[in-house]
Amino acid sequence: MTRLARRTALAGTAAGALAAPFVARADGPVRWRMATAWPPDLPGPGVSARRITERVAAMSGGRLQIELFAAGELVPAFEVLDAVSRGTAEIGHAAAVFWSGKLRASPFFLAVPFGLVPHEHDAWIYQGGGQALYDRYYADLGVKPYLAGNTGMSMAGWFRRELTGPEDLDGLRFRMPGFGGRMYQQLGVVQVSLPPGETLTALQSGAIDAAEFAGPASDLALGFHRAARRYYWPGIHEPNGSGEALVNRKALDRLPADLRAIVEHACATENAIALGEAERRNTAALAKLTGELGVRLRELPATIVNRARAAADDLYADFANRSGIEGEIARSYRDFRDREGTWSRISMHAFLGARATS
Repeated sequence: MTRLARRTALAGTAAGALAAPFVARADGPVRWRMATAWPPDLPGPGVSARRITERVAAMSGGRLQIELFAAGELVPAFEVLDAVSRGTAEIGHAAAVFWSGKLRASPFFLAVPFGLVPHEHDAWIYQGGGQALYDRYYADLGVKPYLAGNTGMSMAGWFRRELTGPEDLDGLRFRMPGFGGRMYQQLGVVQVSLPPGETLTALQSGAIDAAEFAGPASDLALGFHRAARRYYWPGIHEPNGSGEALVNRKALDRLPADLRAIVEHACATENAIALGEAERRNTAALAKLTGELGVRLRELPATIVNRARAAADDLYADFANRSGIEGEIARSYRDFRDREGTWSRISMHAFLGARATS
């Protein structure tokens, strides 16, 4: 080969090497928008949403990038599901309880009164047939749901006045969406549904008398202690805090198999990590609330708990007796809770009782 030919060949090789990155840049990464129901970086669910976007970008080597929008930046908090269904956002992060007006059985995929605690809920979804029902229930909206974070067990809520019995709930305006609100309605409560970011203002103005959201870490960040000084436990209405990622089915199907797997595993990873983080943060936040900030911790009176349990049983029966997928979801959830309860009583419940008195 002549020197000129060699130089021409080398030039061609160099041009090809330079051309390859240019082609990749022209194709570019896949870009998604994530609409969330949370204020920016809200401890718990807001942080989970952000970490999912970061994890997807890292695991995909930047091939899938997700731009995060807090509540109200792309759509209002309670419109996240609709936005994903329409394709306004390719992915959303919210809580299943927010859709109970559209998907009446959706709270089963977050929490229902006297229901599954976090590790039991994960067992139902991942091992007890829950995910198949979850997928079927959202399918008509063109949405694929995943568990994607967990704030742990909830507190009963923040109250402006003392509770001594069920009579104190009569006419009480209580921010509590989903089945928890319906349960308390049977005890005389006026159920109010508000996005988390709008709840403190309503509590401060007197538009509502009480509010709940999640555990102490998220509640502290939202500032509820500034408007109500009585913090009640246990959170009988919401014993689990699963967040959900909602993915537009068409957008998901357009991804290659490895990117679809990355989305799924990023959500599952966050589901596990967030629960561990919630346990640590809730412990620290409760200590701060009841110590430095002088919040008064109160236990729900047994008379309220017993009345609430009866009301919750009525809700279970109502859904379990329905035909179609709503009945299937309720029966699957209830049956799993009852089976799991046998093990939980002689494992977790028995151990915690023994540890507390040792």
